[in-house]
Amino acid sequence: MKKIVTLFIAAAAVLAALPAAACAQKTERTSYTITAEYNATDGVLTADCTVNYYNYGSQTENVEFNLYGNAYREGALYKPVSDELSQKTYYDGKSYGNMEITGVSGAESWSVGGEDENILDVKLEKAVDSGKCAEITISYKLTLAKANHRTGITQHTVNLGNFYPIACVRDGDGFYECAYYSDGDPFVSDCADYMVEITVPAGYTVAASGELLSGGRNTCSYKLENARDFAMVLSDEFESVSQSVDGTKVTYYYYDDESAQKKLDAAAESLAWFEETFGEYSYPCLSVVQTGFAAGGMEYPALTMINGGLAKEDAIYAIVHENAHQWWYAMAGSDQINCAWQDEGLAEYSALMFFESHPEYGYTRTGLVNSATKEYRAYFSVYNQIFGDADTTMTRHLKDFVSDYEYVNIAYNKGLIMFDALRTSIGDDRFIAGLKSYFAKADGKRAAPEDLISSFRDTGVDVDGFFESFIQGKIII
Repeated sequence: MKKIVTLFIAAAAVLAALPAAACAQKTERTSYTITAEYNATDGVLTADCTVNYYNYGSQTENVEFNLYGNAYREGALYKPVSDELSQKTYYDGKSYGNMEITGVSGAESWSVGGEDENILDVKLEKAVDSGKCAEITISYKLTLAKANHRTGITQHTVNLGNFYPIACVRDGDGFYECAYYSDGDPFVSDCADYMVEITVPAGYTVAASGELLSGGRNTCSYKLENARDFAMVLSDEFESVSQSVDGTKVTYYYYDDESAQKKLDAAAESLAWFEETFGEYSYPCLSVVQTGFAAGGMEYPALTMINGGLAKEDAIYAIVHENAHQWWYAMAGSDQINCAWQDEGLAEYSALMFFESHPEYGYTRTGLVNSATKEYRAYFSVYNQIFGDADTTMTRHLKDFVSDYEYVNIAYNKGLIMFDALRTSIGDDRFIAGLKSYFAKADGKRAAPEDLISSFRDTGVDVDGFFESFIQGKIII
């Protein structure tokens, strides 16, 4: 994040009737078949989500799902929006939503719990072994808050990020439960395959992560494979412009933008440059969407949300940053909850590299590094005065950040400074070779910081002390 169906109805019905651990498995990853309908009058999405769950871990008798939509309910333990962004988010006063599970089939029993009513725990009819799968259908109702946020009704659009129950990743013999912290992007997930059908009111356009398979008057079906998430944005005001980049359809959806073609150009050019520099883009399409959003933007596989209130230059910067996340988060995944710098720092520095190679946009490497350094030093000075000793460690849990301001300076600014210092130290050739190697190893997986560090080490340089000094907060900037 940048700061500033009924498809194949008969087949789905047959699959839903199969018992747990008896489903047909075509790939070694989970798949989701989602059939949803949005009611604009009530601001409610009603859906059925059939999950063909692939077990990466040891044998288990249950499967847990993150219910991110419940973070917006009244009385939630963790606020989904930071205090700094609350006023921009809730444009019509405080508003609430929730995700209500109305039924689960293919299960012996189920319950909603977790630290913050954020986990659906499904007890299977039969234990599923490692490398095997289980079929579960979850029916739910998502009530949307009026909020300029990942999931919410904005003044011009409906944002449907994190709109379905998503399987928790395995953490040893258990599950990694993701509470919805306000700082950063509190999501950790494995790649999966998606078939999504959504019915919308007359006159609405759907911007989606996936490839459009069919689009009737009010119902659209999409497909997306090997993706960490699936997201959509709906609006009855959308216009769009598109172009192809090496076979990838790039579309910019907007409701109020006199420079729409410029935004599309930036999206297409950055996609092409990142692909050439880091590795092949996996998806057949990319939707860049102007929408209500309190921060600069938000990344999802094959879809980016861009704050519709940004000035032209800031919007272009946000587009490039979010596009970089297609490589650092969507394809090459990481633990965004404990190691936010790993994707945010890389996305921020990848944007710098793009602008450096495209001076017509008006950004320079020196200017961006100097700006990040100035902001970081100001943060360091302020927090030293307040707390006596500013915490400059980079690998820490999202809930341990004191504020959004601290998070931005550690994950974004210090991350950019670190990668620029590394590039200066080892040279451009080794730096780019390290990034290419890291992407190739992490594509479709979740990578640890060591995977990134080892990719640079493999270029023939000793970088362990360098990363340790930055990550552990030993270096003085």
